[in-house]
Amino acid sequence: MTRSWLAVPLLFVAFSGSAWAAECPALLQGSLPKLHAKESVDLCQRFAGKPLVVVNTASFCGFAPQFKGLEALYQRYRDQGLEVLGVPSNDFKQESKDGAETAKVCYVNYGVTFTMTEPQPVRGADAVHLFKVLAQQSSAPKWNFYKYVVDRQGRVIANFSSLTKPDNPEFIEAVEKALASKS
Repeated sequence: MTRSWLAVPLLFVAFSGSAWAAECPALLQGSLPKLHAKESVDLCQRFAGKPLVVVNTASFCGFAPQFKGLEALYQRYRDQGLEVLGVPSNDFKQESKDGAETAKVCYVNYGVTFTMTEPQPVRGADAVHLFKVLAQQSSAPKWNFYKYVVDRQGRVIANFSSLTKPDNPEFIEAVEKALASKS
């Protein structure tokens, strides 16, 4: 009889875990190590149900000044729920092998406060799960600072080339569409 009182909480935990997995969009399944930190970012826990901009970045790319525009976008819309996720990558040979140097470029040089990960592969068979799903839903990044706008359901609603600056009217329109999307 004493074991039966344990069954209910254990069943609840088992069912709530599977329900959470079912609610998490494919795009957000998994976690990535946070830039220059000991913890990881659980993508589902952090971003599920939120409009999201995902950008593959590189510290030594000519497009790196876009960090300022991405930070301004984040500051402008974060109170409405917008999240920005920067994923450094050396796939185009313009990222440091040293996470501390990448962190300095992002946090010190450009004042980034949105979530950044440690460098990750973003193209091809080695791409992390997030970028494999982004590629399936739209296209793989063609260069650094390729931008994806994701709605609250975890679906890519638009993607933009490196040439598109964060203050571009079409990019802003896509962000506002993601903000208006329903969970």
